[in-house]
Amino acid sequence: MTALLEVSGLSVSYTLDGTARPAVRDVSFSVDRGEVVAIVGESGSGKSTTAHAVIHLLAANAQVDAGTIRFDGEELTGLSRKAWREVRGRRIGLIPQDPTTSLNPVKRVGRQVAEPLVIHGLATRRSADAQAEELLRLAGIGEPEARARQFPHQFSGGMKQRALIATALAAEPQLVIADEPTSALDVTVQKQILDHIDRLAATLGTAVLLITHDLGVAADRADRIIVMQHGEIVETGPAREVLDSPRHAYTRQLLAAAPGLRAGTARVAERPVRAIPDASTPPLLEVTGLRKEFALPGRGKLIAVDDVSFRIDRGETLAIVGESGSGKSTTARLALRLEKPTAGGIRFDGIDVVAAGREQLRSLRRRFQLVYQSPFASLDPRFTIGDVIDEPLRAFGVDKTERARRVRELVDQVALPAGTASRRPAELSGGQRQRVAIARALALHPELVVLDEAVSALDVSVQAQILDLLARVQRDVGVSYLFISHDLAVVREISDRVAVMQSGRIVEQGATSHVLGAPREEYTRRLIEAIPGAALATHA
Repeated sequence: MTALLEVSGLSVSYTLDGTARPAVRDVSFSVDRGEVVAIVGESGSGKSTTAHAVIHLLAANAQVDAGTIRFDGEELTGLSRKAWREVRGRRIGLIPQDPTTSLNPVKRVGRQVAEPLVIHGLATRRSADAQAEELLRLAGIGEPEARARQFPHQFSGGMKQRALIATALAAEPQLVIADEPTSALDVTVQKQILDHIDRLAATLGTAVLLITHDLGVAADRADRIIVMQHGEIVETGPAREVLDSPRHAYTRQLLAAAPGLRAGTARVAERPVRAIPDASTPPLLEVTGLRKEFALPGRGKLIAVDDVSFRIDRGETLAIVGESGSGKSTTARLALRLEKPTAGGIRFDGIDVVAAGREQLRSLRRRFQLVYQSPFASLDPRFTIGDVIDEPLRAFGVDKTERARRVRELVDQVALPAGTASRRPAELSGGQRQRVAIARALALHPELVVLDEAVSALDVSVQAQILDLLARVQRDVGVSYLFISHDLAVVREISDRVAVMQSGRIVEQGATSHVLGAPREEYTRRLIEAIPGAALATHA
């Protein structure tokens, strides 16, 4: 039986400044009916370009230089625009990577999910609206009837991604191309979505071409794995074979960097065992009975954080984990007094932060800093990298000579290439930008750095480099970290202690090895079971 999708000798290039630059070189692979094939690799490996070539959605400056693409026996490379409209959505569905830019901001979400059904004549407008609600429910969105009438800006990032997944699956296509479909989602929601795609593949014979940098996801979901580097396929084979006995050095490098596949055996083992602090020793940060309420339209209120207490000692890393909406990011903002608590106490090095006035708070901000999730949105694109790192030094009146010396020192400390200080953020990769964000946070020699999902947007090998960097900086200067994450595989690598949050409350707290090794709460066990690649790592 012939394969559903056959790609042979595919080469794609992008024209930049009048020069054609190869992005994909002589790529060949197939996908059978009902099969899940994962293409893995870092950013720039050519995996997304390959997927977009298959569905004829390449950028305007891209061109297919060679190769053929056959789908269900039909040659796709020469199809007209009208013919492609019959293929996309109906026979091949696409789950795009970026939920923020992929939904129409002025169109209700339900109508967007229903669109493939109406366009391809699979439902009337009225019946399509009802089907859209069911598709949203299957994609894990609560209250789908109400959500279908909302606009994209009223959805969280994870909910937007689930709406895109519902749209791609609406017409029950023969092939779904999933381009990093769960990178913005919590592990439990990620598992629900991937389970749903699996069920569709099993019941309808739908094939899945999964594009991912997450080898844990590939390990759990794929029948076969294709590894791409620099636009070429360097290894391919059955998933278990590739992961258990990788032949290519690059595959081994990706496996070594993937936290979900190490089962906590690498970096955690290298962390020095910390002595239990004397209860009489004052912590660097102490939070007690913290509560935060937000007013809702009408007379209602949302309790985002409820009776939260924890401490962080000097040179220690505490991770707060939980799903979106659990209150972990709000807790971090409260700890830094970027939000004012409704009730509760916050003491930093013995100082009452809640009662602190403006000048005292400004003085304290030298001592605690924040690294945001997105390395793309947190740096001013008009500044050079040197200016970005220099900004907090300038704001606190450090003299020019000392500022220049400190910027050079920080660029070296976070292992950025020589000459980086004169470049701008757009010229750097995601991993390099996050290193700049960390350098800026360290500029004033803070005692506490809060990292809010600071590695979740990065490839596994870049992620591993950033985690190593954080561990080295902590070892060298004794900084403390409050690490906010939904990724327990990463938390297992970096933290001394873990606090698990659910619905605004801490439900479990303790040493990382105890909480993740022998969890008491059912919620914690669900989070651990949802870690991609955990089962494979256990049996490896």
